[in-house]
Amino acid sequence: MSETSQRLITELPLVDALFDEHAERFGKQQSAYRNHVYRVINLVLAQRPINDQELEQLQIAAFFHDAGIWLAGTFDYLEPSARLADHYLEEHQRLDWQERIRAMIFNHHKLSAYARGADDLVEAFRRADWIDVSLGLLRFGVPMARIRTIKHKFPNTGFHLLLAKLSGQQLLSQPWRPLPMLRR
Repeated sequence: MSETSQRLITELPLVDALFDEHAERFGKQQSAYRNHVYRVINLVLAQRPINDQELEQLQIAAFFHDAGIWLAGTFDYLEPSARLADHYLEEHQRLDWQERIRAMIFNHHKLSAYARGADDLVEAFRRADWIDVSLGLLRFGVPMARIRTIKHKFPNTGFHLLLAKLSGQQLLSQPWRPLPMLRR
């Protein structure tokens, strides 16, 4: 494994700047989502080495993948999250990254492996989100000790409880509409 995959990443200026920019919209739930984003990034790094460009792409996808919950005000967040990422990429002249980042956002809840184009960063991102959302029950080869280290540094702070609450609200208000994580 590379040095990047061995060390824990605790600060990323791009991720932190995005959270600072949108702090008001996240409110008291910012810490919960921020820690989820850092857990996902570190869980990707636990699976494979990445280069500097991939790290930047990973940060953008990780920040925006669920951000539509807060920034668009909806639990039907996949498309709004992708649109927010598209807007960011356009503002920063990174439209050439759009396909990969959209794939990471739209497939992060996919139940089966992402095989289209064999983009293993998209697959590593999907696995990382599932590892985190399943509280480590799914590990995809990541050692439990590594998952515990990541979770210790970036505690849950209510993220999973928030997901359960939002899921319950949607099930009660729109029982005919599948949860976002079950649509892809």
